[in-house]
Amino acid sequence: GRRCVANNIRIKQVRSGSNAMQKQRATLEALGLRHHQAEVIKEDNPAIRGMIRVVAHLVEVEEVD
Repeated sequence: GRRCVANNIRIKQVRSGSNAMQKQRATLEALGLRHHQAEVIKEDNPAIRGMIRVVAHLVEVEEVD
């Protein structure tokens, strides 16, 4: 199978979610982003990538070690 790499990604909220759709607000909340300019570091996995796709226009993503 695929070798599991413990890569992390930094997710930074760059736009306000206050006027986003409910699903997108819920996704930001689930990622741990509570306000504009908030940053979280999450494990890079398909579930997190899927959540990022939902709010891609509100966040900036970069890979970290």
